[in-house]
Amino acid sequence: MQPLGPSPVLIDQVYDRLVEAIADGTLAPGQRIRQEALAELLGVSRQPVSHALQLLKRQRLVEEHGKRGLVIAGIDAARILALYQVRAALDALAAREAARTVARGSVGAAAAQAAERALADGRALGAGATIGALIQADVAFHVALYRLAGNPVIEDTVASQWPHLKRSMGVALGDPDQPTLVWSEHAAILARVLAGDADGAERAARDHALRAGTATARRLTTAADAA
Repeated sequence: MQPLGPSPVLIDQVYDRLVEAIADGTLAPGQRIRQEALAELLGVSRQPVSHALQLLKRQRLVEEHGKRGLVIAGIDAARILALYQVRAALDALAAREAARTVARGSVGAAAAQAAERALADGRALGAGATIGALIQADVAFHVALYRLAGNPVIEDTVASQWPHLKRSMGVALGDPDQPTLVWSEHAAILARVLAGDADGAERAARDHALRAGTATARRLTTAADAA
C-alpha cells in the first residue's frame, strides 16, 4: 500500500485502499488492525483511518475480537455461495438486457467498445499479474457489462457488495488455473451479448457466476479443513 496524498475525500481513499488490501490478502483474515500503523503506512492521520474502519465494520469486513480489538473478518463459504446466487441473477439480467439492447440497435458505440476493451485488458494480463490487478480487471469487465445493459439500478445494486465480491475474487483468483477460465467465460458472455443472443448471454452469465461462487466456496472449505 502506497502513501496517499491530501484530498477532500480522504476517508473514501483510505476506505478504498483498505478494501483493496483485504481483497488481495495483504490484510489477511484474523489479522489485528493497528490504526497508528495503518495511518503511518498510508501517510494520513488516524482520523480518516478510524472513519474508514467504521465503514468496514458495518460491512462486516472487520470485527471486534475481544482484547485484540479490531481484526480482519474471516470469509464464510456459505455466505459466499449466497452472495453469488444473488450476483448470478443480477449478472444474468444485465447480460440479457445488454444483448437485447444490441439486438434493437440502440447500444452506443462507446459502451460496446468499453466492454470489448475491458475484455481485451483482462485477457492481456499475464501469469505474473498481481491479485489486485486481476481483481481490478474483473470488476472493470462486469461494470462495463452492467453499463451496456442500460439499467443503472443493476450497477447501483451490485455496488454495495463489491467489497465482498472483490474479496471472493481474490480467493478464487489465487488458484493459478482460474484467470484463464474466468476470461474465457467472460469472452463467451460478451460474444453472446454482441451477437444479440439474449437467451445465450443470460445463460452464460448465470453459469459463470454460479460456477465462480461454487469454486470459491470449495476453495475456502478446503483451506479451512486443512488448517
